[in-house]
Amino acid sequence: PGMPLKYFTPEWYLTQVLMWMGNHSAFMELKIQPILDRAGIKINARVELFRGLLSLALEKLSSDTRRLLFDDALFCHLVDEVLQFERELRGTQAYPPALPGALHVLLEHTVFQKWLTVERKLALEKVDALLTAEGAWSSQYRDIADVDELKVPDCAETFMTLLLVITDRYRLLPCPRSQLSFLALQRELVDDFRIRLTQVMKEESRNPLGQRYCAVLNAAHYTSTVLADWADNVFFLQLQQAAVAEGEEVLGQLGIAEAGRLASLEGSVFDGLLGLLERLRGDMLARLLDAIMRDIRDKAQPYCRDRWLSLPSQLDQATMSLSSSACPMMLCFRDHLLQLQQLLCLPLFQSCWQGLAERLDLFIYQEVILSNHFNEGGASQLQFDMTRNLFPLFGHYCKRPENYFKHVKEACLVLCLTVGSSLLLRDVLQQQVSADSRQPSAVAALNELGVFRLSPGDVLILLNLRTHWPGQ
Repeated sequence: PGMPLKYFTPEWYLTQVLMWMGNHSAFMELKIQPILDRAGIKINARVELFRGLLSLALEKLSSDTRRLLFDDALFCHLVDEVLQFERELRGTQAYPPALPGALHVLLEHTVFQKWLTVERKLALEKVDALLTAEGAWSSQYRDIADVDELKVPDCAETFMTLLLVITDRYRLLPCPRSQLSFLALQRELVDDFRIRLTQVMKEESRNPLGQRYCAVLNAAHYTSTVLADWADNVFFLQLQQAAVAEGEEVLGQLGIAEAGRLASLEGSVFDGLLGLLERLRGDMLARLLDAIMRDIRDKAQPYCRDRWLSLPSQLDQATMSLSSSACPMMLCFRDHLLQLQQLLCLPLFQSCWQGLAERLDLFIYQEVILSNHFNEGGASQLQFDMTRNLFPLFGHYCKRPENYFKHVKEACLVLCLTVGSSLLLRDVLQQQVSADSRQPSAVAALNELGVFRLSPGDVLILLNLRTHWPGQ
């Protein structure tokens, strides 16, 4: 109220200046420049006209900027118009990059601090809005399979687009120190977004297999992936060198080690944030796998207590089939794998199924194998359940799933050895395990059988779990 209309529309006079430049450019080059050349005057007529017109615009801009410092909306509009004017001045009008343009008006200390403050305020407001939007945690590409590989929730994609827009705005600034101030703001915004993701994760931690929890995990992964890509971008590498030159004044306490890594390009300006995001990602994956393993443990109890001592020999059965007590456990594996494949992006799903396979390997080895004794039929049944049923469940995701179950695979090999081979192996191990469990001959004997992960002591324990010995 009370402010003249001309302050609302800086584009009026900025556009007029650009029109004058465009309309008179050919006249200056074709009519005036030859006169200057004949007189031996080393002046570019077109550029001199542009400089004069630019000085008029800058005088008006400087006056308007001071008047708009206390009106955020009008100030932002002015900044947008100045940035657009600079792009057209350097691009369409080909104004020499060596000459100062309109941006130094925005770099005056009071104006620049106001710009940073408003940029931070508006960015945080947008983050608030995008995190509370109705579709914040769903992907807009969810119905397009070949586009939705990263399964990025809208809030994360919008946030990274916001950062990209900020980068495009300050990329034009001629002063590295000013650019670094905006980089510090971006780092602050990313850390704020990470904290917000952590808060949502904690709210959803009671249901780590739910859609929103997995969406937060996808968001953390996507943010980390984009920042890692930016770390290799030429623009940010140049800022990194500028940060080393400017020192602690811009990016805070760097420390000798970090400054050295930045100077040698071994690290990046985003390393600290990437470490925090990786910690969040790892913590969330661990919670997810813990929840799945709790479910699997419940379903696996009948299998753990099966009568491995008294199962019929393989020779006494027409065909072997999956243990009935293993069905609930196997269905649980399958359902969780399918669910995770639908909810998580491919890199996260790969980490997840590999972590699940590793935990399953130890669980079955410790809770099923080491906690029971096996007759010949029991050992054969266990091997059938693992090699023909469990391993193929993971065969959809890799060519050799048995490599992720080395404890179980090698334990089945030992339990299913013929009686003669078992006696010979037990004698070799008993002779040497008391002296040195890693004697070359003992290890060589195990390697010959295909046992590389289990130690001689572990194998002796497994041999003692067998009940089918001569005389028994």
